[in-house]
Amino acid sequence: QVQLVESGGGLVQAGGSLRLSCAASGSIASMRAVGWYRQAPGKQREWVAGLTSGGLANYADSVKGRFTISRDNAKNTVYLQMNSLQPEDTAVYYCYLRTFVAPAPYWGRGTQVTVSS
Repeated sequence: QVQLVESGGGLVQAGGSLRLSCAASGSIASMRAVGWYRQAPGKQREWVAGLTSGGLANYADSVKGRFTISRDNAKNTVYLQMNSLQPEDTAVYYCYLRTFVAPAPYWGRGTQVTVSS
């Protein structure tokens, strides 16, 4: 069973930066995909960024140019560097990981990001 734990969330002013971390219980060197979703109160879950098994990064239009997803296989950790944060980025951010075995992705518990104006 894969366990994911997010960290790095917090309160930041508009224009500031945060780096989220997602630590996995096992190796992330071999996976189908890994990435981040976010969900604001009363809103639908929104895909933010992801990495394919080949290391190709993709981003939602709303964060492209501001967020960067990366991974450190040695630390079994995925990161989301968030720059130029805006109040619209306020949400709970969830890490996910897809394997080639499980039919559904694994999810972290989430970390709160709050951007004040």
